[in-house]
Amino acid sequence: MFLKFGHLEFDTVPKSKLMTLPESIDRFVPDGSSVAMCLCLESLIPFAAAHEIIRQRKQNLTLIGPISDILFDQVIGAACVRKVRAAWVGNVITGSCYNFRRAIESHSLEMEDHSNLTVAMALRAGAMGVPFMPARTALGSDLFKTNASLKTITCPFTDIPLTAVAAIKPDVVVVHVQRADEYGSAHAWGNLGVTRDACLASRHIILTAEEIVSPDVISRDPNRVITPGFRVSAVVHYPWGAHPSPVPGYYNRDHQAFIDYRNESKTPELFDGWQKRWVDNIQCYQDYLIALGEKRISELALKHHVMSETVDYGY
Repeated sequence: MFLKFGHLEFDTVPKSKLMTLPESIDRFVPDGSSVAMCLCLESLIPFAAAHEIIRQRKQNLTLIGPISDILFDQVIGAACVRKVRAAWVGNVITGSCYNFRRAIESHSLEMEDHSNLTVAMALRAGAMGVPFMPARTALGSDLFKTNASLKTITCPFTDIPLTAVAAIKPDVVVVHVQRADEYGSAHAWGNLGVTRDACLASRHIILTAEEIVSPDVISRDPNRVITPGFRVSAVVHYPWGAHPSPVPGYYNRDHQAFIDYRNESKTPELFDGWQKRWVDNIQCYQDYLIALGEKRISELALKHHVMSETVDYGY
C-alpha cells in the first residue's frame, strides 16, 4: 500500500534497510559525490564508513562538514577527494594535518573556506529547501574572497547589510549513531552539531550504528530520533564504527590514536603504512576489533554510566 503526498509516494509497509558497509558505500557513494560527515564536531565521527570509502578507492569526492578532525585528512591522503567545503581540517590534539597541507600546497585540492556558522546555515538552508539563508556572520572577513557561496545582500526591511549563505545539499550524509532499527529510525545523543539539518538537506543517508534494536526501543523515546526513518537509505551494524572518536554511552576518545596518526602521516610513505594497517587490511568490524586489541578496547569502553532522567509520554 502506498500513501501519496503531492508528487511524493511512500510505501506504508516498512522494508529492512540493513546492509553491509561495503554495499552501502558502493551503492550510495558513487565517484564524484558530495559527502557530508563529521557533523558532531568531536564525537560520533563515522571513521569506519570513511575507511570503506578509501578501500573502494572512490574518486573526486567533495567532503562537507564543519570540523572534520582527522577523518577528512585520511580520505584526502588516499587520493579520494577533489574538494573540501569546511571550516577546519586537522587534528584537534596536534594541529593541522599533513595530508591536507600537502594537498593544498600542491594545488591538488580545492578548498571552500567556511566558518562553523556558515556551514550550519548552508545546511539549514538545504534542509528547509530554500536557496540561501540570511545571516550577520562573516561580514568584513576574508571568507568572501575565497568562498563564492557567500554574498553580501541588503535586508529589504531594514536596509542593513547581511550575508547570504547559499544552501548546501549533499548527495549523501554519513552518520554514526548509538542505536538504530532496521527500518532507518535511530537514536543519537550527546553533541549532535549540525547532524539533523545535514540529514534533511541530503539526498541519501547512511547510518552506521553501535547496536541494532527493535522499533519499539526507538519509538519509546521519540525525542532522540535523529532523522525520519523513511529518509534513510542504509542501516549498517558496525560496533566501534566511530573509533577513535568517542561515542557517548559506549566508549571514550582514544587520545593516543590521534597522536599516533600525527606521527604516522608525516610523509606519504608513512601514511601508506598507516593506511595498509588500519584500512586496507580491515574487512569488517571484527577485523578492526582484533587490530585494536582487547586491552585497548577494555581501557576505552565506558564502565560507569550516568543515565538521563526518565520521562512519561503517556499511553
